[in-house]
Amino acid sequence: MPMVPAHLRERALGMLQGGMRTADVARAINCNVSTVRHLRQHYRETGRTTGHPRSGRPRVTPEQDLYIQTSHLRDRYRMATTTDRVTPGTHNPSISAQTVRNRLREAGLRACRPVVRQVLTRHHRQQRRLWAQTHHRWTRQDCTEHFFPPSRSDFRICVYRRRNERYTKACTLERDRFGGGGSVMVWGGVSQQHRTKLVVIAGNLNAVHYPHVVPFLQAHSDMTLQHDNATNHIACAVCDFLQDRNVSVLPWPAKSSDLNPIEHVWDLLDQRVKARVIPPRNVWELAGALVEEWGNISQQALAKLVQSMRRRGTAVLNAAGGHTRH
Repeated sequence: MPMVPAHLRERALGMLQGGMRTADVARAINCNVSTVRHLRQHYRETGRTTGHPRSGRPRVTPEQDLYIQTSHLRDRYRMATTTDRVTPGTHNPSISAQTVRNRLREAGLRACRPVVRQVLTRHHRQQRRLWAQTHHRWTRQDCTEHFFPPSRSDFRICVYRRRNERYTKACTLERDRFGGGGSVMVWGGVSQQHRTKLVVIAGNLNAVHYPHVVPFLQAHSDMTLQHDNATNHIACAVCDFLQDRNVSVLPWPAKSSDLNPIEHVWDLLDQRVKARVIPPRNVWELAGALVEEWGNISQQALAKLVQSMRRRGTAVLNAAGGHTRH
């Protein structure tokens, strides 16, 4: 017989003895008709409403339940198979990993793939917060960056988190960037109303390649060049080249790709290339596909990303310089 609370079993039995139909009783206590029939039959045979003793695994104690929750709140990457071996208890010393997962789920903690972000030190957070305070009303319409498609690793790490905890520090996996394998480096820039050509870079980005941006900026004198603090952008030769040509560069806090809408442009470009009917088979075809799909991205989509700068700055302020959802 399915488990029905004791007070409902007593209530159902009273209704049956009062002459109510089985279907009406089932509707009143919100259960199946067969459950009410079994309850009446069980009472006739035993004279009681309680069910038969059950032989299933004993439920964890409140102390074990608290230990399970506390352990996974202190270490969000802790595995359920670790907790089931070390959870203390005498009446039920052996619990399963599925029991741990069930108890965590009832507490609102679910195993999810963690959000991967770069490592942020206290200095990084301070600089990001200071930048956002200074530029959160900044509405410049330009940003440029280079694109290097990194190799992606398929890791199977899970983090236990509650709803709305996806970007909290305890639930974010911080990793330094890395890349490798066959790939294509390209350079491009976007603004709310314009975009540069996508330039395929042979070798490393340096001052030799920056002449691509100077004519674009000279044609739009109200623009400011924005790039991250990658080594090839802040090299002395590059800085001298830009300074000699009076190119205004926006100061940028370290490890702040979430502030840069161009990162989403690269994601959009990557998705378009992957969605092609005939995918690129080598780096030459990949380079051609990138250039072609770059021209197919609508300017409306680019403008929407550029306009998100103010929201990004506000998100950094709300996170006290920490990670954001962007």
